[in-house]
Amino acid sequence: MHPITDPQLVEGLAEFEEAVPGGITLDDIPATRQFLDGLTAAMAAEAPEVLGVVTSDHHAPGPNGAPEVMVRIYQPESRPDTLPALLWIHGGGYVLGNVQRDDLMAKGMALALNCVVASVEYRLAPDHPFPAPLDDCYAALKWLAGSAEQFGINSGRIAIGGASAGGGLAAGLGLLARDRAEVDVCYQLLIYPMIDDTNIEQAGPDVPDAPLWTRANNLVGWRCYLGQEPGIDGISEYAAASRAKDVSGLPPTYIGVGTPDLFRDEDIAYAQRLMKAGVPTELHVYADGFHGFDLFAAESDVALRFTAEHTQLLSRALHG
Repeated sequence: MHPITDPQLVEGLAEFEEAVPGGITLDDIPATRQFLDGLTAAMAAEAPEVLGVVTSDHHAPGPNGAPEVMVRIYQPESRPDTLPALLWIHGGGYVLGNVQRDDLMAKGMALALNCVVASVEYRLAPDHPFPAPLDDCYAALKWLAGSAEQFGINSGRIAIGGASAGGGLAAGLGLLARDRAEVDVCYQLLIYPMIDDTNIEQAGPDVPDAPLWTRANNLVGWRCYLGQEPGIDGISEYAAASRAKDVSGLPPTYIGVGTPDLFRDEDIAYAQRLMKAGVPTELHVYADGFHGFDLFAAESDVALRFTAEHTQLLSRALHG
């Protein structure tokens, strides 16, 4: 494991390990979902209430005859007639998570960014492997753009974003939106995104593991999402954005990741490719920032700086 020396992050990691004894495992995905739902509810009960946000649930038409996609809309209570929007995609290794888990975060983003936040309840693998989760996200994006008048959204200022697997879906969605040219995406916010299905080497003496999201979990997550073995030929670039042959023409991008994060190298490599392709790109690498450090060490100096930096960049993109 990459050594973590920041005492605030060491404390945050210890709190995670206390809350999740033995760490997250995917041996029994339904049981892990149930456990994390309970943990989320407990953390939300202890968190201060976020006031000044109006929340409503809506249903976008499903892709190609699939079920409708639930989209939770967050709007500042006091707002002008027109606001930009952020389509937010939750994380969870493509197999875990839901809109409710990011509820407080989405409310905070709506206020901090003074925008409409649309959070997508996409279908999860392994029950619904690729392309179902990405199709749901695209259906939500297209519906959001088409509902601009209903929600008072500036259709020319719609950003996409997500964390971990949500960041991977956002990266795939950015490629898909570029290629289909039906919705104009003004920015993509990729928080330690899970984008490389070839990052599957198991931990060993010369291959360090990572806190929170291990190499073993990564292999299971990719296997469930792809519906086949990761790392083989023929995997779609929309499933694993690092496989994209051409990344030109993508919207301006923020990528943030920590040094002990399992996704560090794949995220840095993708950012470098974006830069070389002429995509305006911000790459921020945070020392000791373990996967999810902004959640489990939210009050640490590095997490506060991380949140402030990507909030400022996204706000500039949304409001011009």
